Amino acid sequence: MSGKRSLLERLAAGPVIGDGGFIFALEKRGYVKAGPWTPEATVEHPEAVRQLHREFLRAGSDVMQAFTFYASEDKLTDRGNTAGKKIGVAAINREAAKIAKEVAAEGDALTLGSLSQCPSYLEGKGEAKVKSEFRKQVEVFTKEGLDFLLCEYFEHVEEIQWAIQVCKESGKTVAATMCIGPEGDMHGVSAAECAIRMARSGADLVGVNCHYDPFVALETMRRMKQGLDAAGLKPYLMMQPVAYHTPDAGKQGFIDLPEFPFALEGRIATRWDMHRYAREAFELGVRYIGGCCGFEPYHIRAIAEELSAERGGKMPQGSIKHDMWGGGLTMHTKPWVRARASREYWENLKPASGRPYCPGMSEPDNWAEKKKGHM
Repeated sequence: MSGKRSLLERLAAGPVIGDGGFIFALEKRGYVKAGPWTPEATVEHPEAVRQLHREFLRAGSDVMQAFTFYASEDKLTDRGNTAGKKIGVAAINREAAKIAKEVAAEGDALTLGSLSQCPSYLEGKGEAKVKSEFRKQVEVFTKEGLDFLLCEYFEHVEEIQWAIQVCKESGKTVAATMCIGPEGDMHGVSAAECAIRMARSGADLVGVNCHYDPFVALETMRRMKQGLDAAGLKPYLMMQPVAYHTPDAGKQGFIDLPEFPFALEGRIATRWDMHRYAREAFELGVRYIGGCCGFEPYHIRAIAEELSAERGGKMPQGSIKHDMWGGGLTMHTKPWVRARASREYWENLKPASGRPYCPGMSEPDNWAEKKKGHM
């Protein structure tokens, strides 16, 4: 631990690659229940969580994010699985931290523990109650010695400010990302103002995660950066969007789409989309670049490959046998496939869906416009 560079040291040297979407990946594999979206698998199926960490590490992730999404006590008790209530917040977060540390030690990776929005906030129980829910998790992360903390998946800037304040009590580096689009948070606070409030609350990294695709999220980041620059604030910028194209999504992002959550595969971004995302994010000034729901290891590998030069020529272990521009296709038996062995071909391709009667866009439900709700 003593010889490992900190997150801030790494960010000062170049881009840091995050990991991908554990909650969706594990739901698809049969370890997470859609609806509650809670991480009992850290205790019930630790081998599945461990293996996914290893895949992201091999793909180039610099950070092993403990699988603690939605693991606050009020969520596990009121809106989680029966198993989550029985296992408890401390055990789930503790085991998640241990697994993340174990895999991180297999490479030069950092570890983090994350907080996310909790039911107590939406139920109006007040600052003291909400902060008490956050402290129960942060105490575990601190005791387990995770390298830094992340407040992610918050729809209201007030709640993430409370989460940042609790995380700052630990003395650790704190990152903060909101699941908002260009329109701002669910109370109408602009994206720029959200970024300013996160930074002034003490976040070392500020940005967005989830709900929107990389390119919608980039527009949100542009607005955040403009606000931060105007206010004279210079936190590092961070992005972890979803891997599904969401140009037709409403204010609550992909949750409003009728395909959510079981029919999103037709929207999945290609690895070439991820090359573009990584490049545009880096050029905007984003230095922590990862993914959320829908991001699989190959998406992260594409990000790490695209930014190899900016990372001193470092390539993911998973790229050793894979030419990132498709050069291996020159060995294919079919000449028309061999002709695809170039970056230019794949970057200019407009992939077909194979669904002749499907629309190009969907009509969002927009239920969040009428009443409060959460994932």
